[in-house]
Amino acid sequence: MENSHLYIITGSINAGKTMFCIRFVNDVRHRKIDVAGVLSPPVICRKRKIAIEVEDIRSGEKRTLAQQQAHDEPGPQIGHWFFYEDALQWGNDILRRSVPCDVLIVDELGPLELLRHEGWQAGVKAIDSRQYRVGLVVIRPSLLQEAKKRWRGAQVILLNPWIRNIQGWLWNQKLLLELETQLTEKPTSSV
Repeated sequence: MENSHLYIITGSINAGKTMFCIRFVNDVRHRKIDVAGVLSPPVICRKRKIAIEVEDIRSGEKRTLAQQQAHDEPGPQIGHWFFYEDALQWGNDILRRSVPCDVLIVDELGPLELLRHEGWQAGVKAIDSRQYRVGLVVIRPSLLQEAKKRWRGAQVILLNPWIRNIQGWLWNQKLLLELETQLTEKPTSSV
């Protein structure tokens, strides 16, 4: 789409990157705007992150994406995280169907995608397509330079864990205003 805007969401561990995306999705849904992509919320047990889920933003369906302990099913490993191949494929299927849309969210693209060219390659392609008005992609700080090289002109939103609530709210308002401005200028996408 013409005039699509891409934002790279980054910040240290516990900076609130996924929570920022979840809140933005909720605000956008209330406005009847087509939002698509995937979220990767953590699974917390006894104040410890033990797994990562993948959620289809359009349907709300979730699956376990990765766990900290090894499992018998095939899939790649990054650090102490063991990924489920079927969940990665399911995420790729979602991301292929996500565009065109008004808002695309890919939470997150990491070393699997940007360095090993595995994982959610459909997410990389969806972002590259620019078939959205506003795109949000979560990238860890160690991969920020790689992402900025790939998506020149993307604006970086650096979340700080100490002020994440007010900072997230301010960015959320800016993005909503930008999105609403774009929607009044051009007809919405059809899905």
